[in-house]
Amino acid sequence: MSLILNIDTSGPEAHISFANDGRVSKFLANETQKDHASFLQSAIAELSESCGIELKSIDAIAVTAGPGSYTGLRVGFASAKGLCYALHKPLIALNTLEVLTASARISNNGYEGLFCPMIDARRMEVFTAMYDTGLNPYLSPRPLILNEMSFEKELSVNQVLFFGSGSAKWKAVCNHPRASFAEAGIVPAGMSWLSNKFEKEKRFTDLAYSEPFYLKEFQILT
Repeated sequence: MSLILNIDTSGPEAHISFANDGRVSKFLANETQKDHASFLQSAIAELSESCGIELKSIDAIAVTAGPGSYTGLRVGFASAKGLCYALHKPLIALNTLEVLTASARISNNGYEGLFCPMIDARRMEVFTAMYDTGLNPYLSPRPLILNEMSFEKELSVNQVLFFGSGSAKWKAVCNHPRASFAEAGIVPAGMSWLSNKFEKEKRFTDLAYSEPFYLKEFQILT
């Protein structure tokens, strides 16, 4: 049995949860993105107390490593690494697009096509990837500027489900019959399922060298 603390601060809504063998015991969420930093540590203490779980008893800590909000990723990653160092626990770094897909699979149970998560990166750009039903990569994570010809090759032979914060602007320009759209965000159950899979496979990340997965360099607009 694995007991994992899951931390997601990659997007507008943050959540933390404890999960036993991939099943969520309890979670707390914060819907105000600018408050993720102040929410995180107090929420972990509150959740630990309410669940009667001492942090020293967990087996690992999982965190969404990106892509996503630059500030949010740094907040989550710094807290997860600090706890891992203090508690001598392994760190599981999860790609946000894969976590989003694991979450979408739950709300679209039985879907047989490809899954395409999209995270809004402003204007017509998104962070995206594509996975099959087993969460095996079909397209690797990448930044992409959308246009009418995007995903032409993939849609020519596959049904594709698009979802996530960036999918609305793709829906506005896409009229392909093999494209479908769903509202889906990261949920604790999806992240817990994936972190449990990583823990069982011992897919831990090196604490000394791990860092957020931004996908593109940070830019300051003036």
